[in-house]
Amino acid sequence: MTAFWCERAWLPDGVAEGVLLEVSGGRIDSVTPGAPRTGTVLGGLTVPGLANGHSHAFHRALRGRTHHDRGTFWTWRERMYALAGRLDPDSYYRLARGVYAEMVLAGFTSVGEFHYLHHAPGGKPYDDPNEMGQALARAAVDAGIRLTLLDTCYLAGGFGVEIGEHQLRFSDGDVDGWAVRAGTFRPEGELVRVGAAVHSVRAVPAAQLPVVAEWAGERPLHVHLSEQRAENQDCLGYHGKTPTALLSDAGVLGPSTVAVHATHLTDADIGQLGRTHTRACFCPTTERDLGDGIGPARELADAGVRLSLGTDSHAVVDAFEETRALELNDRLRAEARGRFTVEELLGAATDHEAIGWGECGRLAPGAAADFVAVDLCSVRTAGAEPEGMWFAASAADITDVVVAGRSVVRERTHQLIERPQVELAEEMENLWRAP
Repeated sequence: MTAFWCERAWLPDGVAEGVLLEVSGGRIDSVTPGAPRTGTVLGGLTVPGLANGHSHAFHRALRGRTHHDRGTFWTWRERMYALAGRLDPDSYYRLARGVYAEMVLAGFTSVGEFHYLHHAPGGKPYDDPNEMGQALARAAVDAGIRLTLLDTCYLAGGFGVEIGEHQLRFSDGDVDGWAVRAGTFRPEGELVRVGAAVHSVRAVPAAQLPVVAEWAGERPLHVHLSEQRAENQDCLGYHGKTPTALLSDAGVLGPSTVAVHATHLTDADIGQLGRTHTRACFCPTTERDLGDGIGPARELADAGVRLSLGTDSHAVVDAFEETRALELNDRLRAEARGRFTVEELLGAATDHEAIGWGECGRLAPGAAADFVAVDLCSVRTAGAEPEGMWFAASAADITDVVVAGRSVVRERTHQLIERPQVELAEEMENLWRAP
């Protein structure tokens, strides 16, 4: 039994003081408010571990390197393809290890990795066809974060368009080839689980979508949805329906499905997502970095769509920035304040269930022992109410992170990886060095 004493803790019924969390076997055994100080002391405010619902780990190497000539989504994509062509299993492991360490230092205790970088350049499978996925799994375990590898089906270069040269390593040829390869992935350890993803309606032909949905079953199934207006226009032109309607007709939508971005939706799309109890994952810092637009967050929530958050391209890795942007972006869109309650923001920030970790996300007996301490006395948070931390704190205010009962970050220092910032800098320099 391990004891953690929290100066303050955000429990299911609100913030309490002097909370003792007793932990064993990676789970919380008991939660006792008003307890005497004992065990490991966590100052500030302790909250459930934060969930990163959408990640492309290799995109982290693009940070600060895509703004030449002002940049567009499409010029960014060309830069991304160039980066993808430089990675191999070893370099992917080193990069991802640093990225996941950065996430943990920012308070994330789980991540959904939208993984489509499957094969060697040119599309030739490695000896182990899941070697790139295994590299991600090893990196996550080494960094101490829970990982859901969302094995992504990616088969086409657009509607009725063959896969492009830069996309060959993403593709398994057809959906049956994807299903066979994905079905052989067997990650080691208790911190890694597997789900599925449809890259987008433009990258998976409509006739093959049901196979991905059937393979996923009750596992998480994610899909990029209506991130760019051009995708909607092309889908309407080719299929005569919106991407949401296409996914619905193919049986992709449902309670285990997460629509990532969900930015440019019609009223009918929102209603369809709500009726099927499909979730949505917003990635505000990436969406603003790419100029995607602001999605209808409040309307989706009102329709019954549960919202989660992700860092996507890792232009920023900061759970507080993503969370407050859900509210602040919607204020800009609606020209009104108070779009979400702090409880709704907490729910979005801790929606681990969206990536298959339903036991995480609350400080309660029986829940996973994943929690994060936030400094309430920094120059940013000084004077703020505990519930107001979403609007005051940053990743720099994370002092301690516990995952499965193990202290992974202590006093702002990662306990498993020494100086991850150095590893990230070295790996990015290696990746971008001229051949």
